[in-house]
Amino acid sequence: MLVAAAHSPLGPAPPRRRGAPPAAALRTTPKALAAILDSRVIACLRAQDGETAMQAAHAAVRGGVSVLEIVMSTPGALEVIDDLCRSYPSLTFGVGTVLNADNAREAIRAGAQFLMSPGTVMEILNDLEESKVLYIPGVLTPTEVISASNAGAKVVKVYPVSVMGGEVYMLALKKPFPFIPMVASQGISINAIKGYLEAGASAVVLSDAIFDEELMRGRKFDEISVLANQASLQASQSRK
Repeated sequence: MLVAAAHSPLGPAPPRRRGAPPAAALRTTPKALAAILDSRVIACLRAQDGETAMQAAHAAVRGGVSVLEIVMSTPGALEVIDDLCRSYPSLTFGVGTVLNADNAREAIRAGAQFLMSPGTVMEILNDLEESKVLYIPGVLTPTEVISASNAGAKVVKVYPVSVMGGEVYMLALKKPFPFIPMVASQGISINAIKGYLEAGASAVVLSDAIFDEELMRGRKFDEISVLANQASLQASQSRK
């Protein structure tokens, strides 16, 4: 178990007022979720080596990124998370592509405040339901949204969103689930931020849009800071 939690036997479900949010939405909002909903942008970093990851992460923060995830497969990802948490205690850092409970434990020990997966790992979702560490499972279909929400997910990641139709798909998927926060992920450009937010996404994940492959290879960290700043400004200007 990642986090010990007491579970009472299931009894008859109490009636819920039509149109009211599900029980999971009524719980206290975790700090990481509040930060994501405020920022509206999650910068997603993957790199070929730990030193590049470290410098790119700091560059993004200098550009105005306040929520950043590092993909688990990045060499030295957990060391970067530890450094960021100590360097910027007021910001929010997490680990992405968390595929199993072992990954989750390692990320949490490094200080991750949220975890993301491309799909839904029920063991992680169940163990972190009452934790201060936020788990964001990946979903793609209405059935997967229902399954994750009923299992206690406070927010879901729609992935891979662009190959399913992008903003149009986001709009269609959001309509039946107005009370479930959704993060749009995969293939999103800075110019598309506004459209996704208007389609109902609570936030977007930006990967190559900030951590451009050529800039990363060339270690052009100042230019990465510029992209981070542009993304942050776009999200800020798109607030409802």
